[in-house]
Amino acid sequence: MRNNVIIQKMLAYAKKVIRYCDGKTYSSFSNDSVLVEACVFNLSQLGELCRLIDNDFSSTHPEVPWKEMYGLRNRIVHDYEGVNLHLVWEIISCDLPELCVSLQKLSE
Repeated sequence: MRNNVIIQKMLAYAKKVIRYCDGKTYSSFSNDSVLVEACVFNLSQLGELCRLIDNDFSSTHPEVPWKEMYGLRNRIVHDYEGVNLHLVWEIISCDLPELCVSLQKLSE
């Protein structure tokens, strides 16, 4: 039950970011500081939730990049050499839709 609640929250954060960036290009994204901050915040929240998932659950679902999401959270929160907006955009445009599919399957 606990994992399902966390998965639902993760899915909500991911969907928000996708919705915020719908129809955007990298240029329009990177030039909109409010959008960047909103997306980075939601991505950090998504990564933080990975820490709360039970280890047994995460190890049985390797299709979800748990460690990578938490690693992105660390980079964002600790600002290791600044946040790479190209990487953030690639995650948003390429990885988040796939992540949503995986999380949706886990929540059913």
